[in-house]
Amino acid sequence: MCLLRVYIYEYRYVCISFFLYSKLGEYQREHEDAAADMSAYVSNPINAYLLTKRLTTDWRQVENLMAHDVGVEFLNNITNYRHILKFPSDEDLNGAAVALMRLQDTYKLDTSSVARGMLNGIQYSTAMSSDDCFELGRQSYVNHDYYHTVLWMSEAMTRLQEEPQNQTQTFTRADILEYLAFSTYKQGNVERALTMTNELLELTPDHERARGNKVFYEKEIAELQAERKVKGDDGSESTPVSDLPIAKGDPSDYTFSERKAYEMLCRGELKLTPADLRPLRCRYVNNNVPFLRLAPLKLEEAFLDPYIVIYYDVMHDKEIELVKKLARPRFRRATVQNAVTGELETANYRISKSAWIRTEEHKIIENIVQRTEDMTGLDMSVAEELQVVNYGIGGHYEPHFDFARRDEIRAFQGLNTGNRIATVLFYMSDVEQGGATVFTNLRIALSPKKGSAAFWYNLHRSGEGDFRTRHAACPVLTGSKWVSNKWIHERQQEFRRPCGLEPDHGEFAI
Repeated sequence: MCLLRVYIYEYRYVCISFFLYSKLGEYQREHEDAAADMSAYVSNPINAYLLTKRLTTDWRQVENLMAHDVGVEFLNNITNYRHILKFPSDEDLNGAAVALMRLQDTYKLDTSSVARGMLNGIQYSTAMSSDDCFELGRQSYVNHDYYHTVLWMSEAMTRLQEEPQNQTQTFTRADILEYLAFSTYKQGNVERALTMTNELLELTPDHERARGNKVFYEKEIAELQAERKVKGDDGSESTPVSDLPIAKGDPSDYTFSERKAYEMLCRGELKLTPADLRPLRCRYVNNNVPFLRLAPLKLEEAFLDPYIVIYYDVMHDKEIELVKKLARPRFRRATVQNAVTGELETANYRISKSAWIRTEEHKIIENIVQRTEDMTGLDMSVAEELQVVNYGIGGHYEPHFDFARRDEIRAFQGLNTGNRIATVLFYMSDVEQGGATVFTNLRIALSPKKGSAAFWYNLHRSGEGDFRTRHAACPVLTGSKWVSNKWIHERQQEFRRPCGLEPDHGEFAI
């Protein structure tokens, strides 16, 4: 008996050592790839997800194995320094998975291609394993996202069948079938859900939930065939059972048609016609500013009504680096203003980090603000502080207005400077893929170009909001997007942009 125990212990020790050795090789390969170009590595959404997974679910698995006397001392040292190392959390892992799903939907990325490390036909990283795909499917399930659960669990199944047998695998074919069957049912395909449940029962005949679900599916199919409908909510006793965690996401706040236009603009599938482009011009302007007579600005018209222009070479590299340096220590999750309470809060439709910089903090910031006044002809004393925003992997801002609507009576209540009359958006980086600013009503997209700035009025000359300026920031597919913006308010602009006989009379005299 003692000899048998020794053999069992040695076998377990060999299995654990083999697993840890394979993990070590995997981490070393990824470390070499990352060390070659760290910023490029983490700006890849696949790498960002995989790195987060390695330090959450994968690391817990390593911890559990090392706890069997393989590396207890080392493990204790790592545990003591976790707060210093700032390991990502499960929430971070879910965020990385959601970001990848968002990119997949917006840019119509093929699941198998993403799993191979390809984005829009470009190879960015190594291929995912079946375990990586399984975790993406599980995170989608947790978010009540059955569509992506089916996509990624199916990919996990394909890769599991192609990979060599691994005794340390954390999931089985039966686990995948359980997720697939229930998610397929939630998508409305009861027949397919029953087929998968039967496959699951062939593998694990004593699976209690699967047996209960099988009865339900068969009953519902029979009723459908008899042209009767099953009545009952997800919580009723007749509904298939799943004890896996689910969290309901926030509902979308814009229509399907606008979402479709938003995503098509992000992909570059909607563009202005030649007839729309014909009247647009590029030119040098001085805006009647004495200094600009010596150094005129480069202006490109992006749209005429409402008037949207792009200025080029209006923020220099030295200025950009200073703005980034000042902003980084202050970065916080970007917020939006609640239309009812007026309070600032985070929202899933705006994913980015932001910071605010006062004009008087540095001479370069003063120069940027003065240049903004020269570009717009508006008084900067009633403008908000310079807001700096960084959109990382999957970072986006869904369609919104910069101005406050009539029913938002608490908006800007502490400023006493009126509504936001105009927006100036500085682009402080190029973006390899994605990250465009799109106007969903106008069907135009502005691609980030380092050093340029977009300018538009949010209000008509009458002071009414111009709803045509509804815009969005497309998700960043690869790279990192840095912008800064000045929101200019309407008080003290009476003589700089006076009311006219028509809503926007004289708008082109900029």
